[in-house]
Amino acid sequence: MIPSVHIQRPMVERFAAAFAISSGFVMIALIYFPVLWLALMSISGDPLGGIPRDFTMEWYRKLFADGRWITPLVNSLWLALAVAVSCAGASIIVARVIPVLKHRGLVLAAFLAPLFIPGILVGVAIFIYFRVIIGLKLGWWSLYFGHFTWAYPFSLLALLVNTLRFDTRLVEAAGDLGATRWQSFRDVELPLILPGVVSAGMFGFLLSFNDLAHSLLLKGNVQTLPLYEWVQASAHNSNVPTLFSLSTLVMITSMIVVGTAFLILFGRNSD
Repeated sequence: MIPSVHIQRPMVERFAAAFAISSGFVMIALIYFPVLWLALMSISGDPLGGIPRDFTMEWYRKLFADGRWITPLVNSLWLALAVAVSCAGASIIVARVIPVLKHRGLVLAAFLAPLFIPGILVGVAIFIYFRVIIGLKLGWWSLYFGHFTWAYPFSLLALLVNTLRFDTRLVEAAGDLGATRWQSFRDVELPLILPGVVSAGMFGFLLSFNDLAHSLLLKGNVQTLPLYEWVQASAHNSNVPTLFSLSTLVMITSMIVVGTAFLILFGRNSD
C-alpha cells in the first residue's frame, strides 16, 4: 500500500497545480477579454451590433471632431490628481503611526469602514451634509471630498503593506548617528516605503478618475468624464459609438501610466 501512495501523490499534486493554473488563466480571461473586446469594437463599423465587422477609424475621427469630452476629461484629471496627492500624503501620516499603536486594529477598522458602505449611501450622506446642513454649493469641493472618502482606505492599505514590514531600528540608528527626524524620514524611511507611497497615489488617482456613484450626487455644475460617458450612453444618440473609442483611449493611457510607474519603481528595485 505504501508504494501506491507515493505513486498517486505526485499525480494529485500535478492535477492540483494544473487546476490552479487553469483557474488563473480563466480569471485573467474574464478580466481582460471584455476590455480587449471593447477596443476591438471601437474600430468596428457597427459597435452596437456586438460583432466586429467592416473595420474603420470613423468613430475615432468623430470623437476628435466632437471635442465635448475634453472639458470633462480635464476636470477628471485635475480632480484625480488632487485626490491622489491627498491620499498619498494622508496615507504616509497614518500608515507610519498605525504599526506602533496599542489598539491598531480598532484604528485601522475606523479608517477602513467606508469600504463596507455602498458608494451611493456615502454620496447621499455627503450630499445632505454639504447641501442641507452646512448649506454649501455642490461642486469641486463636494466631488473632492466624496472621491477622497472612497479612495483613501484603498490607498492606506497599499501603503500599510510597506510600513508594517518596515524595520524601525533603521530610523533609530539614523538618530543615533545625528540625523534629525526629518532627515531620517527623507533619507532612510521614505526611499524604502516609496513603492507603497506611489501605489497609494495610484489608487487615489484611478479610483477618483473612474468614480461615478459619488459623482452623480455631488457634481453640482462640474462634469467629469464618467458622468459625460454615462449621460451619452443613456441618451441613445448617434454619438454613442464614439464612447467605445473614448473608453479605449482612456484605457490605453491608463495602462501606459501604470506600466511606466511599475517599471520605474520595481524595475529599479530589481536591479
